[in-house]
Amino acid sequence: MDTGGNSLPSGADGVKRKVSYFYDPEIGNYYYGQGHPMKPHRIRMTHALLAHYGLLQHMQVFKPTLAKDKDLCRFHADDYVSFLRNITPETQQDQLRQLKRFNVGEDCPVFDGLYSFCQTYAGGSVGGAVKLNHNQCDIAVNWAGGLHHAKKCEASGFCYVNDIVLAILELLKQHERVLYVDIDIHHGDGVEEAFYTTDRVMTVSFHKFGDYFPGTGDIRDIGYGKGKYYSLNVPLDDGIDDESYHSLFKPIMGKVMEIFKPGAVVLQCGADSLSGDRLGCFNLSIKGHAECVKYMRSFNVPLLLLGGGGYTIRNVARCWCYETGVALGMEVDNKMPQHEYYEYFGPDYTLHVAPSNMENKNSRKILEDIRANLLGYLSKLQHAPSVQFQERPPDTEFQEADEDDDNGDERWDEDSAMDIDCERKQLPSRVKTESCDTEIKIEDVAETKGFKRAATGTVFDLFDLENQSDD
Repeated sequence: MDTGGNSLPSGADGVKRKVSYFYDPEIGNYYYGQGHPMKPHRIRMTHALLAHYGLLQHMQVFKPTLAKDKDLCRFHADDYVSFLRNITPETQQDQLRQLKRFNVGEDCPVFDGLYSFCQTYAGGSVGGAVKLNHNQCDIAVNWAGGLHHAKKCEASGFCYVNDIVLAILELLKQHERVLYVDIDIHHGDGVEEAFYTTDRVMTVSFHKFGDYFPGTGDIRDIGYGKGKYYSLNVPLDDGIDDESYHSLFKPIMGKVMEIFKPGAVVLQCGADSLSGDRLGCFNLSIKGHAECVKYMRSFNVPLLLLGGGGYTIRNVARCWCYETGVALGMEVDNKMPQHEYYEYFGPDYTLHVAPSNMENKNSRKILEDIRANLLGYLSKLQHAPSVQFQERPPDTEFQEADEDDDNGDERWDEDSAMDIDCERKQLPSRVKTESCDTEIKIEDVAETKGFKRAATGTVFDLFDLENQSDD
């Protein structure tokens, strides 16, 4: 197999990483509704490929702890979280005003087990951040996460809870600076908005721009106040291919890593930027998409890999399986092993698919102009910002089920998570942490600043509040 590019150092020390992988076998049972393009079943298909390719045995496999209300309220408004917890398909007709207020009902429908779904995918992302903070792994993976559109007070774009913001907040407890990179075809608007005014988090989004959801992500949107130049947007047009994509991705991300010097990186790997996606219009191959993972991995910085969009589900599973192999530094054979979803991948039954011959509307001049503009923004950041830590909030003490535990029913093998259970079983919450008086709620911080974006969830510098009054 072509490992693609030269981003991985040679030799065992350079290639091997300790990887923690989060997966709940019930995630595939959630169903947005007939005809809805978002299908959590794709996570189960990905897991089946990982199992039958033999990749699970090379990772620590964890069943994520369900996030509690208080964990979700570190970013989201209390009344919004309460609404998600209580709304059901049977009661939604009695709460039409609330549905409209929280933007729930069309793109973001009410379905059975909605709140448990949110708790599960958020718990995996925060759990991965905790593992990275405690140096228990080099790379953490949660393909069920990456739902980047959710706002503080509303659902958006198939996303209800912004697990990425919650994971970044966890990483900020340990790291002075965190980098967020988004290769979903849609702009990572919810994450950008949350950290738009801080220099503690840099967000970089590569996305389709122009008459396309969510309509944000102009190259001129660069952050505000202390966060100026710490939000970067890479607006792209239809048909971008691997070569064109990496002519931007590598020089921009190389300069970001050099100047910003993050302590941890969160990479949202939305697979709707692949060629042939049901809702997408890019022309990336799986190897081209995965080259972004390889490149960010090559910096040897703690890395959290998350899912996101992706609506041709057989290609989503292919992509995230291959990228798990990239995380492990392992070659994955193109010929697909037999497994329970084998028929999805016909007629070729291979891991890789060829990109199409669609027109690339991104001319060389346009790409050069974008690159020059963004590198110009980065040149205004002379050095990584220094942060004076105050008393650090306590770590979230998640207790996950490890595959190496003595509990036989928590151990993963090729068949353990493959049976489809059409009945959703309610899982008890296993988050052990209790509320701590020293925790700072984001909405409280926003209210003290009175900043106009606070209503939609801007996150301020939680660990350097004393200095904010000087701005």
